[in-house]
Amino acid sequence: MAAGIGSRYGSLKQIDPVGPSGETIIDYSVFDAIRAGFGKIVFIIRKDIENDFKDVFLSRLGRHIPVEYVFQELDKLPDGICVPEGRVKPWGTGHAILMAKDLIREPFAAVNADDFYGAGAFQVMAQYLTSSVNPVSTDFAMVGYDLENTMSEFGSVSRGICSENGNGWLRNVVEHTCIQFTTGGIADLKDSGEYLPLKGTDIVSMNFWGFTPAYFTLTEPLFRDFIAGNLNNPRAEFYIPYAVDRLINSGKARVKVLHSHDRWFGVTYKEDKPLVIEKIRQLTQSGIYPETLWT
Repeated sequence: MAAGIGSRYGSLKQIDPVGPSGETIIDYSVFDAIRAGFGKIVFIIRKDIENDFKDVFLSRLGRHIPVEYVFQELDKLPDGICVPEGRVKPWGTGHAILMAKDLIREPFAAVNADDFYGAGAFQVMAQYLTSSVNPVSTDFAMVGYDLENTMSEFGSVSRGICSENGNGWLRNVVEHTCIQFTTGGIADLKDSGEYLPLKGTDIVSMNFWGFTPAYFTLTEPLFRDFIAGNLNNPRAEFYIPYAVDRLINSGKARVKVLHSHDRWFGVTYKEDKPLVIEKIRQLTQSGIYPETLWT
């Protein structure tokens, strides 16, 4: 999913180089996906970044794995619903995945373009999707991380805090949109001014999901209802955790919680970039990644 505007970053972070040979975070995700056994890449982008995006990725990725593109635009809404006047913000990650429904016929993983998930996350998801899931199943999955391993030192972050039952199935996901370090520890500083303390060991969703095509059928009516109820809210977004939570609570789907021991990092803010570059340099020096990914 690479259609985000990146307003807090200040530029098109999806194509910003962070690797020793000019690789982006997307390059590392695709590299890890190929090593884990995934067989196709579908990029969800905006039409206005198509040329820049393809200039960077088309030639170097297309030689290694089939690549397709779909577009997430504000006007791609259910029949009978128009874009509200003044709306500029994308409709969210749940809407983004719906854009790819005509290209996906098999179990798939969904990830953010600006998040570095680590090779282990792709491996555990590939193992689950290939060994435990059939194409019509409504048993989905997510890779969870410890909250303390997903924070930014330069500002607040949005995270879906997860709880699971005793059998490892997700019970619910609660989206927190202003999580940051405070003098009292990690907390969500809500828009209302409420201070909600959180634990560093809380399991969070970093939008690394495993679905089957059943996701599209199940979430399309949820998206229609969401849009109808939020037409006058210019900041409302249809997040994947919101859709998943609704499906779990209605008994229409289950989500297995997979755990990755990799440390997540990303580029929410421009100040995050030097840290990302350094972490990738360390991973390269340790032999986890080659000096140049695409040779």
